[in-house]
Amino acid sequence: MKTALVTGGAGFIGSNFIHLFLDKNPDYSVVNLDLLTYAGNTDNLLNVQNSPGYTFVKGNICDRPLLQKLFQQYDFSLVIHFAAESHVDRSITEPEAFITTNVLGTQCLLHTAKEFWNGNYDGRRFLHVSTDEVYGSLGQTGYFTENTPIAPNSPYSSSKAGSDLLVRAYFETYHFPSIITRCSNNYGPYQFPEKLIPLMITNALRDIPLPVYGDGLNVRDWLFVEDHCSAINTVLSKGAPGRVYNIGGNNEKTNIEIVKLLLAELGKSEKLITYVQDRLGHDRRYAIDASLIKNELGWVPSVQFKDGLKKTIQWYVDNMWWWEKLLPKK
Repeated sequence: MKTALVTGGAGFIGSNFIHLFLDKNPDYSVVNLDLLTYAGNTDNLLNVQNSPGYTFVKGNICDRPLLQKLFQQYDFSLVIHFAAESHVDRSITEPEAFITTNVLGTQCLLHTAKEFWNGNYDGRRFLHVSTDEVYGSLGQTGYFTENTPIAPNSPYSSSKAGSDLLVRAYFETYHFPSIITRCSNNYGPYQFPEKLIPLMITNALRDIPLPVYGDGLNVRDWLFVEDHCSAINTVLSKGAPGRVYNIGGNNEKTNIEIVKLLLAELGKSEKLITYVQDRLGHDRRYAIDASLIKNELGWVPSVQFKDGLKKTIQWYVDNMWWWEKLLPKK
């Protein structure tokens, strides 16, 4: 049986990916390396924690001796790299942590994989999960393509851009089998309650104010997390090393539109909406052109936004036990 290393697999997207990957790839086992910072949660993986094909290791991707030990022990065929500090607001107040994890951690992982694979790249892939935020901000028209110059505007997106460039450099310099995916905003089960959609759902369920930045008209392209995971699985099996693949949901919505939709679904009053001071450096609009992954690999999103939002809301309604203990202590 072959083995895949998933970093950050106890987080939102990583845990959803592990569920899908184990289901779709019965010839693989998974080692999940996660430091379990505030957004890492082993409750996300209760359904697989006792599976013989799943191993959890608590650890830091910056820990080179640990990485060397794991590569020696498991001889990974695949690395799927989710581990990252990812919340923009936190990056504004604590930028150093983002540089350490996202840039230095990625370099440690790249170099360890390169050392142990030692030029034998047949059947091996290193997939780096990035974000459309590295492209910066769009005006009212246009879309991000894989050839759009990167122009990050926050410490978070700058750190992700730095890690992207390292991944690219390892392919160009060493012919290392690395691939980059850049996704639009994800939503779905197991997302930490500080992000827009789960924050608004959990606040609405408690009948407390829903804070909306600025005028609420910032636009994002929303992608259901299970679609994102299926796209990554497709890139792993069909994608070409050295490539970048944009992954989008074809669902552009303003923040205020999202908030009003979920309030209507929950039967709550729009009077709960509270406009707050805008985020520093808040990008106005993101939109993905995902035609490359469609034309080259045959992947398209399968979940319509209205259906994905309903599924997400219902999950948070049904799993209050999961998110209530993650809320800030009073």
